[in-house]
Amino acid sequence: MSENKKAALYSILLLLVGCLIWELSIPAQKAAGELTEYELLTGGGQPKAGVPPPSQVLGKAWEQLSNPFYDAGPNDKGIGIQIGYSIYRVLTGYLLAALIAIPLGFLIGMSRVAYKALNPFIQVLRPISPLAWMPLALFIIQDSEMSAIFVIFICSIWPMLINTAFGVAGVREDWVNVARTHELSSLKTAFTVILPAAAPTIVTGMRISIGIAWLVIVAAEMLVGGTGIGYYVWNEWNNLDLTSVIFSILMIGIVGMLLDSLFGLLQRMVAYTE
Repeated sequence: MSENKKAALYSILLLLVGCLIWELSIPAQKAAGELTEYELLTGGGQPKAGVPPPSQVLGKAWEQLSNPFYDAGPNDKGIGIQIGYSIYRVLTGYLLAALIAIPLGFLIGMSRVAYKALNPFIQVLRPISPLAWMPLALFIIQDSEMSAIFVIFICSIWPMLINTAFGVAGVREDWVNVARTHELSSLKTAFTVILPAAAPTIVTGMRISIGIAWLVIVAAEMLVGGTGIGYYVWNEWNNLDLTSVIFSILMIGIVGMLLDSLFGLLQRMVAYTE
């Protein structure tokens, strides 16, 4: 048996054992005995809220995934619609950030003057929590959807910018000198010499950014409300539906893993060998 098959088998076994322990650790709900009139009025016979067992989460997953795109009103949409809204916001903010971060990173990487001029702004703005921008975004933009996209934009831009600058600055000087010897223009040197060599580092920054963007969208949607997987989690918590909360947490993890896998594939495609 190959190493990958062995690893997959062990993963499945660990999952089954973990689910079994989880299932057995949840105490069974006891049927209420004879209740007083006061207990009946205050709901004393209702089962107490608790962490649901995995079998209940699987049932919820089957229920949601069998019809993921239903729309029964503003507060009752399928999980597919909620994830679709979140991905749309993430990709919009992320692509806008890439349009600015990658060319600016090139400029910083190729010019020490540009690096020294822009570095103070980067060092001040980079550590600010993305959610700290939310009140200002809501006040200026006055649109919750666009504010969420802005938060994704501002959190995505820094890893891409820094990695692009680092990758471009790390390209061997010999290769750039050879390009100059062949009298290539700056633009042609950037696209034919620097970009292929810096591409793995740039994609690494893009991969880090998409992971951060997916983390941030959940928190942002909890604040702005409306639609999206973050709002779904918060709404189900308000309904005290822990089964849906756990199911949505698992979906967040799966979608995040798929996004990361796509960029992992892209990283292998742009691998550069001297």
